[in-house]
Amino acid sequence: MKKKFIEESVLFISVIKWLFLASCVGVIVGLSTTAFLKALEYSIGKASGYNYYYLLLPVAFFLSTLVIKYLAPGAKGHGTEKVIEAIHKHSGRIKLLVVPVKLIATVITIATGGSAGKEGPCAQIGAGLSSAFADLFRFGDRDRKKLVICGISAGFSTVFGTPIAGAMFGVEVLFVGGLLYEVLLPSFVAGIVGYQVSSALGVTYFHGPLNFIPDFTSVYFIRVCMSGIFFGICALLFVEVLRFFEWVAEKIPLNDLYKALLGGSVLAVLAFIFSTRYLGLGLDTIETALGGEKIPLPAFVLKMVFTSITLAFGGSGGIITPIFFVGATAGSAFADIFGLSRNVFAAIGMVCLVAGAANTPISASIMAVELFGPRVAPYAAVACVISFLMTGHRSVYPSQVLSISKTTSITVEKGKEMKDIENVDFKPRDGSISGSIMKGIEKMKKEK
Repeated sequence: MKKKFIEESVLFISVIKWLFLASCVGVIVGLSTTAFLKALEYSIGKASGYNYYYLLLPVAFFLSTLVIKYLAPGAKGHGTEKVIEAIHKHSGRIKLLVVPVKLIATVITIATGGSAGKEGPCAQIGAGLSSAFADLFRFGDRDRKKLVICGISAGFSTVFGTPIAGAMFGVEVLFVGGLLYEVLLPSFVAGIVGYQVSSALGVTYFHGPLNFIPDFTSVYFIRVCMSGIFFGICALLFVEVLRFFEWVAEKIPLNDLYKALLGGSVLAVLAFIFSTRYLGLGLDTIETALGGEKIPLPAFVLKMVFTSITLAFGGSGGIITPIFFVGATAGSAFADIFGLSRNVFAAIGMVCLVAGAANTPISASIMAVELFGPRVAPYAAVACVISFLMTGHRSVYPSQVLSISKTTSITVEKGKEMKDIENVDFKPRDGSISGSIMKGIEKMKKEK
């Protein structure tokens, strides 16, 4: 009886402790995210008043690369990836200088037309402030990691106005196929508090429940499953396009600053040729797709290219907002090809691309409920899981650690980062259906 009392007392104290600490993180991230979003909104408004604002892209990439290279190299990339790396390799330690540098570099990039998102910087800013908070009160490595994860959750929640999906994203994005249940409570608290703080300070969010959802039929369900396969292939393509342009940037024998000028120039030319639709956040196009209006069929591929050039050649920003753009426009294209409802499949595509590219099917499914209402949730959840499986062992976050194999038909080493897994020579397991098919194909080749 005494042992049970001691156990319950310790658990009670732990709950109170993390309710308080996670609330503190939520307030800190809510305030910092609001400041960032307001600064970004003001900058975009000023820049967009000029017809050819995107001609400043070479200068913007140059300045972004300059401040990151010499002030805070940890601010390079699309934000969330660096936080994942810090949690796995540095016990969540993030230099405080990353916070202002990331904010400035991202505002410069997106305001002038760089194709990037706002959630990565918010996650990195929130995580950086959470790490500083942990250092200030001399918390150990274990508690620091938990606080930094809370920073990711709160950052995601306050950017998109999805507190539950944001909380799940923070605990799901670190490991592919694994959830950190010990951080579940503080992540939920941080996400909800951060969202309430930013909402109270005037940040507005898009929530558009879908009023028309077709009744369930076997044919319609098959089409939803087919869309999951299509969105999974799109997510895989996005990952590979990102990797390709990173490879191209590495192979160019120039200083990083000159690469930034080159990348900004190329992006400005592409914007002049195709459209300014693919620059910046692209929120207007996302809302147009969700509204059921027609979108050019190749829009999702062009956005992949614009985003990849931005992030590979010195631009700063997140990856999830471009993923939303790719998903919504790919969903619209899928609906046009098969004669389906554009707004329904734009909504499903938007969350499916997150599930596949970021390997977060649970948070993506919850996001479908928070953004579009419960009626689309069953279809979105099924498509999200299919998209997650179709992407294979790839990710826009190469520092994610693999906890499970996505199929028992493939032998893959667990516990490694995704960037290392991608180089493994996959072989189907003996006795599996895939293995039998592969053996049959090899036998036919030998007979020929």
